Amino acid sequence: MTTALVSPRFVVDAKGQRRSVLLSMAEYGRLMQRLEDLEDALALDEAVRSAQGFRDYSDVRGELQRAGRL
Repeated sequence: MTTALVSPRFVVDAKGQRRSVLLSMAEYGRLMQRLEDLEDALALDEAVRSAQGFRDYSDVRGELQRAGRL
C-alpha cells in the first residue's frame, strides 16, 4: 500500500511533548480493520501450526449430509 493509513495530529503539552494522537473516524476505522485482519491472520497461522491433521471438505460435507445436519 503506497498511501498512508492515517495522518495523525498530535496533542502536545506545554513543553511541546506529544501526549495524545487525534485521528479522523475514517482513519480510526481503517486502523481497526487492519488490526482485526492481522489478528485473524495470526489466529490462522496458530491453527495451522497446532493442527493435528486435516480432513477433506468433501468428506466432512458428506458426513454432515448423512447425519442430516446439512
